[in-house]
Amino acid sequence: MDQNIKRDGLRQNYWRKITMTNMTEAEWEALCDGCGKCCLLKLEDEDTLEIRYTNIGCRLFDDTTCSCGSYALRKQMVADCVVLTPENIGRNAHWMPSSCAYRLIHEGKDLPNWHPLLTDDTNSTKTSGNSVAGQTVPEYDIEEKAFEDYATERFS
Repeated sequence: MDQNIKRDGLRQNYWRKITMTNMTEAEWEALCDGCGKCCLLKLEDEDTLEIRYTNIGCRLFDDTTCSCGSYALRKQMVADCVVLTPENIGRNAHWMPSSCAYRLIHEGKDLPNWHPLLTDDTNSTKTSGNSVAGQTVPEYDIEEKAFEDYATERFS
């Protein structure tokens, strides 16, 4: 769920009309659908550079709300956390799930029909089956050598 994402007072269909660098901070944040997939640990094959998702949530991830337990301090608390910005989306889009609005807009595509900006329903990500809520295990419960055992195609 994306209960912390504010979508009031935004320009209508702004993501179709302006570049990411011209979005306000509120518009940028509202692109997030609250799925939680970006907060899952990912594995990268050193040879092929293929990204594989796990169902392991970052140690700050709240599996119930699909939100970060310390959003404002996430980068300080998790050194390899990627804080997406309009300036770095090009370098980081490949790490994001294929349904991610940031990735889709960066690739010149539109939002999926279940996105809260289109449905005006903050629960549409979850009700459409695109949320990881209730489907993850916490990072602190898994030894790093076992991460591979949690790889899944479900969330990419």
